[in-house]
This record gives sequence, structure tokens and C-alpha cells, in this order.
Amino acid sequence: MKVAFIGLGNMGRHMAHHVLRAGHEVTVWNRTLAKAEEHRARGARVAKSPAEAAKEAEAVITMLADDAAVESAVLHPGGVTETLPPHATHVSMSTISVGLSKKLAEEHGRRGHKYIAAPVFGRPEAAEAAKLFVVAAGDQPVIAQLQPLLEAMGQRVFVMGDKPEMANVVKLSGNFLIASVIESLGEAVALTRKYGIDPHQYVDFLTNSLFAAPVYKTYGGLIADEKYRPAGFKMRLGLKDVKLALAAAEAADAPLPLASMIRDHMLTAIARGMEDTDWSATARLAAENAGLK
Repeated sequence: MKVAFIGLGNMGRHMAHHVLRAGHEVTVWNRTLAKAEEHRARGARVAKSPAEAAKEAEAVITMLADDAAVESAVLHPGGVTETLPPHATHVSMSTISVGLSKKLAEEHGRRGHKYIAAPVFGRPEAAEAAKLFVVAAGDQPVIAQLQPLLEAMGQRVFVMGDKPEMANVVKLSGNFLIASVIESLGEAVALTRKYGIDPHQYVDFLTNSLFAAPVYKTYGGLIADEKYRPAGFKMRLGLKDVKLALAAAEAADAPLPLASMIRDHMLTAIARGMEDTDWSATARLAAENAGLK
């Protein structure tokens, strides 16, 4: 399949590599050209713009940081929609708002394109190991056709419905839950540290008894080690996702009071200079609030 891959950041660079390894004909584009050049050595073509990347593609994958980046690469002049052939598919794997996902579906439909949303769960190390979980929604035959492409990047594909924005709601709700785990872990570790309990022993107990789940193991380890740099997922991006979850909740009249508190804690962390730390550094904020260094 001819695939255009737009966005080669911490996640996208690994995902594009797996698409190449699966035998697809890949053209890549990234705002920073140097990140695209490493894929040229692996057999990819490097485009000068999203429009150039998309002009012969059967599928275009976008993996970008936020709504603004996706709109710029897809809908603005020089974007994907200018050249994407009729009946080709845009696969949006970015974490974006419900509103933008609906807008993309409308715009692609107007132009005769297909569109599915397929955001992913997993940090960069999971992307590197092709162990992401992919959440897809949209036209079911289109998803079935693209299943091998999605499976090249992850360990399992979950199909959540026939409207693309359904996948985006699942992604935003999932990131809200991860943020909630980080918040509660950070507070619990701070509490036990105040009583002299070793954080590594405490996390080992938690993750081998009551909470033996990957999210607790991953973030429990980061919090115990206080390893917030380099960031696998920056605080500013975490704040963006929590705000998107709150916006989706408001649109559906579904209160998320815990998300409001987490948003405020993330804003506090950013105000204290933690903007470029991993989003798990909200645990550092909990420790500081407890008087710990």
C-alpha cells in the first residue's frame, strides 16, 4: 500500500518505521526535516509538504501533537486535502478534539475521501516495540481494509464504533484515567514517604498485589525513581488532553470533577517550571505540597 506518514515525533518516528518494515511504500513528512531524513535511509521518500506526501497515497496517517498541528497539515494550504486522491483514506492517529474529528470527517466526505480515527495508547517505548493499543472508529469496511496497516504499529486494534469521533472520546477518556492514576499514585507515594516508607518498596507492593496493571507499573516506577526527564509525554501535552476531555464532557453534559482538579494541578506544575517534564511530574507537585524535597 502507498502510505504517507505525517508527523515523526517521539511516537510517529517509531510507528512510521514499523509501517516501512511491514513492506508498505512510505512517503514521510515532518516539520523538522532532519527527523524525516532518518527514514530516507530506511527506504522512505521524503516530501517537502503534507500535500506532496499525500498526492499519490492510498492512506495518509497523521501523528501530530495537537489540533492546531493537524489542521495545519491537513486543512490549510499545502495540506493533505489539496492533493489526496479520491477514495484514499486519512487515518488520524493523533490525540485531537471531538470537534476537530467531526470537522475532518465532514471535509474529507465533501472531497470524496475516506476518514477514520485511530488514536493509540502507549508511550514511546511501546511505539518502538510495536506494542501500542489502537482504538479505531469509522466506516467498518474501511477499518477492515486498513487492519493490516494498523496492526503493523500495535499489538491489538479495538474497533469502537462507526463514527470516527467515538475513537477520540475513548482516547480522551483513557488519558483522563491515566492522569487520575498519576495523581492518586503521586499523593499516595508522598503520604507513605512522610512516614519513612521507601517509595520503591511501596510501588513494588502495589504493582505486585492490588494494582498489578501496566499503567501502575509504568508510572509507579517513574514516580518512585523521580524520573521526569526526558519526558515520554510532556506536561503541556497532558494538560491539553485533560482539557480536551473536559470539553468533550461539557458538550455531552457529563461532569468530570476530578478532571477539573487534575487540570488545575497540571497548571500549577507548569507555573512552577515543569512544562517540559513528563506529565507524571504532577507527583513531584504532590511531594512538594507535602513538604518533601
